[in-house]
Formats: sequence, structure tokens, C-alpha cells
Amino acid sequence: MKFDKQTRRGICQIILFIALAALCVIRINEVIDIFKFILGIFRPFIWGSAIAFVLNIPLNGIEKRLLKNWKGKYADRFKRPVGILLSFLLIVCIITFVIMTVVPQLGRTIVDLGNKLPAFWAQVVAVLEELCASNPEIVEYLEQMQFSAFDWNKILNGTMHFLKNGMGSMVSSTVSVAGTIISSAFNILVGVIFSIYMLSQKERLGSQGKRILTAYFPEKINARVLKVLGLLNSNFSSFISGQCLEAVILGTMFVVILTIFRIPYALLIGVLISFTALIPVVGAFIGCFVGAFLILVDNPMKVLAFIIIFLILQQIEGNLIYPHVVGNSVGLPSMWVLAAVTVGGSLFGVAGMLVFIPLVSTAYTLLKDDVNARNRMKKVKDPAAS
Repeated sequence: MKFDKQTRRGICQIILFIALAALCVIRINEVIDIFKFILGIFRPFIWGSAIAFVLNIPLNGIEKRLLKNWKGKYADRFKRPVGILLSFLLIVCIITFVIMTVVPQLGRTIVDLGNKLPAFWAQVVAVLEELCASNPEIVEYLEQMQFSAFDWNKILNGTMHFLKNGMGSMVSSTVSVAGTIISSAFNILVGVIFSIYMLSQKERLGSQGKRILTAYFPEKINARVLKVLGLLNSNFSSFISGQCLEAVILGTMFVVILTIFRIPYALLIGVLISFTALIPVVGAFIGCFVGAFLILVDNPMKVLAFIIIFLILQQIEGNLIYPHVVGNSVGLPSMWVLAAVTVGGSLFGVAGMLVFIPLVSTAYTLLKDDVNARNRMKKVKDPAAS
């Protein structure tokens, strides 16, 4: 059987693809190492792309609302730099406000905890003594425990060995941490500079990307890729802006309500819950746990009131605020949100939780559109089925 030139080239491409895929599976460890190496080289630019994407959200708002009436010969030249500068200033002001609000409150909280922990511990000891006095069987059980089973000499020798040899590892760990901090600072600095370039030339970069797609891919694939990229951009932008606004509203609610009910550390707990609420599904409960511990040390009687307030505000936020603020902006049912958070958190931690929801939402939307289109085609071909 003879094949034409195009068919032979297609068969060769398929064979080459299968061979490369098999090689990657066989040498999976080497492939992962190469991927990590390449990722490390491009890490500053990945940081820059992420920063540019986040800053593009306020930049669009500033250009469309704040600077929309700025026209003239200087507008075309300076509108974009001014918008980028205002976007950076907005982020810096938010971070500064949070630091100036949280750090003094956190310092006072640490001092208060240092002063109140001894009294709190004394109360705990008194409760345990009363419990042991009313339940003698507990004391008998503790007395029957064979503490001599522990090899104290071995424990002491192990401690001395750690003290002797641990200093070297501590120094090396300190140097390693310092190197990591310097490397991260350098990556962030390069990323910020790269993000400025991306934001200043985002229209040109978009045009170049479309020209590349048009040059190397058929029109059908080109349209499909642009649709997916547009959907990803829309989902990520809607998710980030919605989550931030929802976190601010939730934190403000906690500060106001806790202040009204005279719950201690209202401002600190409100800001903490506002930040942890950026983590979907489980974030606010992390803030609740920390807040409950702080209140427990200060005034144990108000912990129950705080937990009740938290549960009520969570219901209000989940049933009223979140559907209207974030709503169906990402178009993903709650069951798949939970699945995306679980899988993303297991693979990449907190960053995975934030990234996987828009990704899964995009895949869900594309699959839903494709299913609906196929069902419509079947109904057209078979009118009796409808």
C-alpha cells in the first residue's frame, strides 16, 4: 500500500509523538528535574506575569473610570504610565494600611497574652486539681504509669548529641534561608520590572500573540484558542476581584459586630478573617480558630459568643453576600468548587486552591458548551427525538 507525502508525514509525526511520550514516561524523574530547572530559570518572569495579571484589574478600572476624561496630546503618552503608577500605589497603600493596622494591634496582643498566660495557666491547673480531687481514679491511674520505662540516659545522650552537632546544621540552615530570601527578593524585583513592561505594552503583546496563532494554526484552532484564553482571563479576573471584595465585606462585618458585642481583639480578628477568607471554603475557619484561641486566653466566657457570631455571619456571607458579590462569576457549582479546592490544595497548597477554581470553571464552561452544542446538533438531525 502506497501513501502520499502528506499521509507519510502525518504517520511519522504520530510515531514521533508516541516515542517522545514513551521516553518521558520511562525517564519521568529526569523529565521532572528538567521541568523544575526550566521553571527555576523562568520563575522571575512567571512572578512578573502573575503581578501584571493582578495589577491589570485595577489598571482597567483606573483607565476606564478615573482617567476616561483625560484627553489631549499628553493623554496617549502618559495615561498608561499614570495608570500603572496609580495601580502600584493602590496596592502599596492597601499593604501599608494593613501593616499599620495589624502590627500595633498584634504587638499589644502579644504583650497582653504574655501578661495573661500565667493567670490562664493557673486557672487551668486549678481546674485540673479540682478534677483530680473529685475523681481519685485518675490519680491512681497516673500513679500506676511506669515512668521508669523511659531510658533517661539515652534521652540525655541524644540531647547532648543534638546540641553538639546541631549548631553546624543550624548555621547551614540559616545560610540556606538567607539565600532563599535573597533569591526570592531578586525574583520579585525582576518580576515587578517585567510586569511594568507587560502592562505598558499589553495591547502590543496581545496583537503579537494573535499574529503568531494566525501564522502557525488553522483558523478553527485559532478561534478555539482565543476563546479559551478569553474565558480564562474573564474567570480569573472575576474570581480575584470578587474574592477580594467579599473578604473586605466579611472582615468589616466581623470588626463591627465584634466591637458591638465587646469581644476582645475585634480589629485583629476582623483583619485576620478578611485575609484568610481569600482562601476559598476553608479560609475563614482558620481565622475563626486563631481568633477563638486569642479570646480564650483573654476571656474564656466570650469564646462561645464569638463562635456563635462567626457561624451566623458565615451563614449570612455564604447565602446572601457571596452569591451576589462573587455569585456565579466563575460559573462553577459549589460541589465542583469544593473538589477544585481539595485537589488544588493537595497539589500546590494555598496557591493551588486559588488557581484551580478558575481553571476548573473554564473547563466546566467549555464542556457544558460542547455538550449543549452536540445535543442541539442531534436534535436537528433527529427531529423525532425532540
